[in-house]
Amino acid sequence: MTVTLRTPTADDLAPVGALHQRSRVAAYSAFLPPESLAEPGPEAMGRYWVERWTWERDTHRMMVAERDGSLVGFSYVGPDDAGDPETGLLNAIHLDPAERGRGTGRALMVDALAAMREAGWHRGALWVLAGNSPARRFYERGGWRPTGERRAELIGHTRTPQLRYARPV
Repeated sequence: MTVTLRTPTADDLAPVGALHQRSRVAAYSAFLPPESLAEPGPEAMGRYWVERWTWERDTHRMMVAERDGSLVGFSYVGPDDAGDPETGLLNAIHLDPAERGRGTGRALMVDALAAMREAGWHRGALWVLAGNSPARRFYERGGWRPTGERRAELIGHTRTPQLRYARPV
């Protein structure tokens, strides 16, 4: 069975939030404590995506991935968070944990890069958690390279270092 990419409907946003939460827990539990990943829960993440999409749908693009009629991943692309008009930001690629290694993340990345080109951006950027070695390897295989920029944000109560990556689109 192949994966299908499509634009989401309003009915997809709550399931996107639940998938986002499952993805975070699976990907980050190797380097973040469980209490930092407990909140927000799946319902709160669903509300987060409904709210975010309400405000950003004109400037951002979400794509969902389905396999056999089930939501298995999503990507989210928008303008650069540093304000560079030549750069688009890959805000997220998240997969259901069972979907890792099946090519879905790669399909979402290729689609996100195409969306950046269509939006007129010449460069893509993203932030990845420094401790998330599998994600870093995934992006590096996709042609992304660290820029040397760093930041730290809270996930739960844990200050979490992030690295900025970039590549031409």
